[in-house]
Amino acid sequence: MKLTCIAVDDEPLALKLVGRFIEQTPFLNLVGSYGSAVAALRGMQQLTTPVDLLFLDIQMPDLNGLELARVLVREPGQPGPRVVFTTAFNQYALEGYKVDALDYLLKPFTYEEFLRVANKAKSYAELSQPASQAVASTSAAPSDAPDDYLYLKVEYQLVRVPFHDILYIEGLKDYVKVYRQSESKPLLSLTSLKALEERLPPRQFMRIHRSYIVGLNHIASIGRGTVHIGTETIPVSDSYREAFDQFVSRWK
Repeated sequence: MKLTCIAVDDEPLALKLVGRFIEQTPFLNLVGSYGSAVAALRGMQQLTTPVDLLFLDIQMPDLNGLELARVLVREPGQPGPRVVFTTAFNQYALEGYKVDALDYLLKPFTYEEFLRVANKAKSYAELSQPASQAVASTSAAPSDAPDDYLYLKVEYQLVRVPFHDILYIEGLKDYVKVYRQSESKPLLSLTSLKALEERLPPRQFMRIHRSYIVGLNHIASIGRGTVHIGTETIPVSDSYREAFDQFVSRWK
């Protein structure tokens, strides 16, 4: 797999360095190099091939990197470029997270640091490719089949989470907390409960409340309008009760 890239920076030396790093990385292909976000936006509209990855400076005149990233922001599951911010100012890390940036390179950075991020982008692209392509390009063992796990974006990394390890998931507006059997600390990921629900196999998980999805195999007992998983008691709301009662009826 080869990723098409563009570099955007208003500092000529920094732009040249990123371009050189891209060109010496075998799985990256530089298709555009721009001295401003406005020029990049125009250039991307003229490209005949989709852009996979943007190496994007933040502090630029007219239109800064964060503003360009917001213009290009993707809906979950939709195609579009991933963004890696390259900047001398670390105070933008939180803003970068909000626009779903893949990672953050703090200037001055080395090729080793650049390559770490490039490999991360490659891994993400391979995970996001259609299932038919994934099957053709990998010989994973049965335990690593696509139906056995998902990847969650946690801060600036992708974390592999096996389905059997998920006890329950709590929705918190734009975030979810994923509670696991193997770890006491939950994972916090920037996604919606609805988007995550669509990625989970219904034979293993059920939404029982507007704020909760539970791992069915981890339910220890069922109370009156509640389920018990470990030491936690989770409510079953009225809007999900009928589907849950149908599931419970199979136990009787």
